[in-house]
Amino acid sequence: MAGPLTFTLLCGLLAVTLAETTLRPPAVLSLGREVIKERLTRELKDHDAVNILQQLPLLSTIREKPAGGIPILGNLVNSILNHIIWLKVTSANILQLLVQPSDEGQGLAVKIPLDMVAGLNTPLVKTIVEMHMQTEVQAIITVNASERGHTHLVLEDCSNSHGSLRISLLQKLSFLVNSLANKVMSLLVPALPKLVKTQLCPVIKEAFEDMHVDLLSLVRAAPISLGSNHLEFDPLSPAIKGNVIQLKLGAKLVNSQGNVTKWFKESAVSLTVPALDNTPFSLTVRQDVVNAAVAALLPQEELVVLLDYVLPELARQLKSSIKVISTKAADQLGPTQMVKTLTQETPDLLLDQGTAKVAQLIVLEVFATNEAHHPFFTLGIEASSEAQFYTRDDRLMLSFNEISSDRIHLMNSGIGLFNPELLKNVTTEILNSVLLPNQNGKLRSGISIPMVKALGFEEASSFLTKDSLVITPASQ
Repeated sequence: MAGPLTFTLLCGLLAVTLAETTLRPPAVLSLGREVIKERLTRELKDHDAVNILQQLPLLSTIREKPAGGIPILGNLVNSILNHIIWLKVTSANILQLLVQPSDEGQGLAVKIPLDMVAGLNTPLVKTIVEMHMQTEVQAIITVNASERGHTHLVLEDCSNSHGSLRISLLQKLSFLVNSLANKVMSLLVPALPKLVKTQLCPVIKEAFEDMHVDLLSLVRAAPISLGSNHLEFDPLSPAIKGNVIQLKLGAKLVNSQGNVTKWFKESAVSLTVPALDNTPFSLTVRQDVVNAAVAALLPQEELVVLLDYVLPELARQLKSSIKVISTKAADQLGPTQMVKTLTQETPDLLLDQGTAKVAQLIVLEVFATNEAHHPFFTLGIEASSEAQFYTRDDRLMLSFNEISSDRIHLMNSGIGLFNPELLKNVTTEILNSVLLPNQNGKLRSGISIPMVKALGFEEASSFLTKDSLVITPASQ
């Protein structure tokens, strides 16, 4: 009997083992900077960010403290500003966003270039004096933890990029007007960054939060149909790796009644998430989740075939093979001889780098006629074949290649004991002629991946790692 010291040691070793175990999610959705940039650009447009720029209160802002609090200079500048009737942004554009790792390496830096033209009107000249204003807003996407330990993406540190502000006159007028315009531009240099931070940054944060919510909703609203069942994903937690946002996903199988039949949670089951490189996004699905999806499409099933009617040549081969074992049994085979195949378990997929194999346990029974109550014999067959994944539009396709009978066991026999290997060739032919077409027929329609189109792509591509299936957009 183990003593207290032994028990304490075992508990300590178990605690260390559990602490060192890395739990891996059932799936990971990796979003590259192109997807982040495109969706954030769309949200900025939906939040009317350009209109915010056009409504910036330039004149009232530079009138607040025009001369930095120096009385004499302040009076001079105020007298100059009195000559300005209005000052406003006449046109604005948000140029192409840039997403890259932040300098600290703890998040993503989103750079938003702004291009504006502002006009001022003064009684000194009849035309509008125009100034070209260029600046860049930078915000950092990071992962924050709440008090309850939940992590989420946030946008913080929104401000003008240091040294990005450029203001210049679009046209030269009289010396007096140019001097006035130069003075106004010098006042805009400290005023514009302040306006961007107070007026535009809140809109940028709202746009990001809506983008984040939209991405999470997209994950939840894109179940994968598996016949009468569905494979659904739930966001668990985000992470930032280089210039990629990774959403760890939970998964569950839901039946036609809406009941969850299987949960997949974080576990020690391995999951290799490949580098995203230049691909806009990737969905990496753990091997056990892929297996469950295939199982939902190919449940346990019994197939009954009147061999002489459907496959007469195979019926003759079977009779010849049985004749080697028992002439009496072979003579009893009538024109309604019947073969039953029953898949004992759902197919088990084994994924490897670029290849997949499927293993199946099949029970095969041979009856002399369709009226016979007991089979001549029952065989247990350990079968395997190669599985081929490919894509068609936004659908993941799967097919099984030729089945091979790796091991055959005699489970029971009414014609005496015999070596089941004598029937290996003919039973393998029966499986390839009866079971294989049935299974491939059920897989023929493929599996729709709605997330592909939801992220704005028409076609999918796929590849296998040593422990997962990876779905990406097809290269354009």
